[in-house]
Amino acid sequence: MKAIRCLDYGAPSALVLEEMDDPSPRAGEVVIETEAAGLGYVDALLVAGRYQVKTPLPFVPGSEVAGKVIALGDGAPEALMEKRVMALSPRGALAGKIALPAAVCVPVPDAMSAEAAAGFIVSYCTALYGFEDCGKLRSGETVLVLGAAGGVGMAAIDIAKAMGATVIAAASTEEKREAAKKAGADFTIDYTKEDWRKELEPLTGRRDVDLVYDPVGGDLSETALRCLAPGGRHLVVGFAAGEIPRVPLNLALLKRCAIVGVDWGGHIRANPAANIPLLKTLTAWASEGKIHPEPAASYPLEEAPAVLQRLLDRESIGKPVIRFRS
Repeated sequence: MKAIRCLDYGAPSALVLEEMDDPSPRAGEVVIETEAAGLGYVDALLVAGRYQVKTPLPFVPGSEVAGKVIALGDGAPEALMEKRVMALSPRGALAGKIALPAAVCVPVPDAMSAEAAAGFIVSYCTALYGFEDCGKLRSGETVLVLGAAGGVGMAAIDIAKAMGATVIAAASTEEKREAAKKAGADFTIDYTKEDWRKELEPLTGRRDVDLVYDPVGGDLSETALRCLAPGGRHLVVGFAAGEIPRVPLNLALLKRCAIVGVDWGGHIRANPAANIPLLKTLTAWASEGKIHPEPAASYPLEEAPAVLQRLLDRESIGKPVIRFRS
């Protein structure tokens, strides 16, 4: 099978496309024939060796996969054979086949493409967990999404709209803001402007926003926190800007607001069963057309290094997916 391999940490352009042996399933595992693999900023950081945890070299990047089960290990459920599934893995998605525990495989709804499924689990589960469990989002509230044109931001727009919110999408370029608008955002703002907070005033009727969805961090976080209405919630999702902000806590006191960490991965590691209702809700919404998880673009396997480089450089728009079929 063909696979992308990381032989040393560094620029994604150094990744190599190689032939590898097909995997064999161990007890309790299945082998998935990969149809699509979703890529995210963390995948790019892992290749560069800049993530907080380093993956042992050499490795096949990619943590989100969708495809068909083609082999079963001892004890794996026979009902999974030939089924379309999506799954998360610490690594290995950028390969023609991957062996994973049957327990991590989630059936793909008939109405969902492999490309949509491959980019679905992380960003959409994080968004629903963030808004529902952490942010207690209510229909009619206003949400400000930072980094709105990335895969994480696009999923947040989709979920917030499905929950009845008004969405203001903040992004750095006209192209990105237009993409966020097409994804469902009601309004967009340019947060590269020094006084970008003022752009919110006519959009909110001067009452500020109820929630901030913040996967960016850096200098933007404090300004976004200042945009919260009393009783608002600032959801900390990540630090794509590369800098962990230090916000003055007197703002939380004066705003009577909450700063809440949204660590979906940590949540399901501590409570594995907690993700089942999330996925049931999300797959139902996808089947009903309530959310729209189709990726912004898909690329052949050969282009995976370039896609990862764009993610690392924060030039990517939407969720990129690698396709394994023509």
